Amino acid sequence: MKTASPEARAHSLLTGLVLIWAVSWPVTKVGVSAMPPLWFACLRYVVATACCFGVVALRGELRRPARGDWPLVAVSGVLQMGAYSALTATALTQLAPGRASVLAFSTPLWVVPLSAWWLKERLTRRKVAGVGAGLVGVLVIASPGLAHASRDQLLPYALLLCAAAAWAISIVYVRVHRFQTPTLALAPWQMLVALLLLFPLAILLERRWPILTPRAVAALTFVGPIATAFAYWAAIEVGRSVRATTMSMVLLAVPSLGLLLLAVTLHESMSLSVTLGLVLVAAGIVATRATVEPPQLPVHTLVHAK
Repeated sequence: MKTASPEARAHSLLTGLVLIWAVSWPVTKVGVSAMPPLWFACLRYVVATACCFGVVALRGELRRPARGDWPLVAVSGVLQMGAYSALTATALTQLAPGRASVLAFSTPLWVVPLSAWWLKERLTRRKVAGVGAGLVGVLVIASPGLAHASRDQLLPYALLLCAAAAWAISIVYVRVHRFQTPTLALAPWQMLVALLLLFPLAILLERRWPILTPRAVAALTFVGPIATAFAYWAAIEVGRSVRATTMSMVLLAVPSLGLLLLAVTLHESMSLSVTLGLVLVAAGIVATRATVEPPQLPVHTLVHAK
């Protein structure tokens, strides 16, 4: 059987990420309406951590991360997973998870300057134009909510932008990190770090224990193992071989496709601003597409190859 090329594998994983996280949009909306948002974020990592440890153990690959990989575990576990989930969940206590949540995927706003400075990525005119089109699309989609935002809603909007910044730092860090442990073996430890961050926050801020209604359990059944355990492993794996700018732009398709799914499944309206925003995001993704680069090999693989 012919093995898929690294480029085809990375593109397949990235496409799967967009589809899974887009589907998780309406599912998460059901979940946070059935239980307090921070508890939902916490419990999704309870499920994801258990799934990751179980899968890795069954494959015989369970091990402690190498010393050099602990910074990656901390950065991705705290920023990409824990902080992102906590900030977005807190924002959604005051905002509907629709247009405004598109701001949580505005990672190119932060990834572009970080990549140029930290990774020395060359920003062509076409790429700059693509990023600009995508970000304008995000603003067009979110603008009606921003225009009518009350003073009490300014903080939630700021939290969404902070969530995007936290994720952007993790995306860029993955590109610069030299892996010593396989990505799959790192995944359960990253999930555990996120869980250890979210659990005390849920107790402190929401206090009462959540009631697991059938709707909440159904949402967690999808979001925990698939949209968290699998998807975040895939995000780290793809991030090793796809340019940070390109990856952040492709992920802009998540809320865009999510809005389309909300329109179909929950009958939310598709206004002119949403349609125009989706077109701009799609144009930006096409303009910033790039070839996949070879992933960073683990150190032990490099040693054996010599």
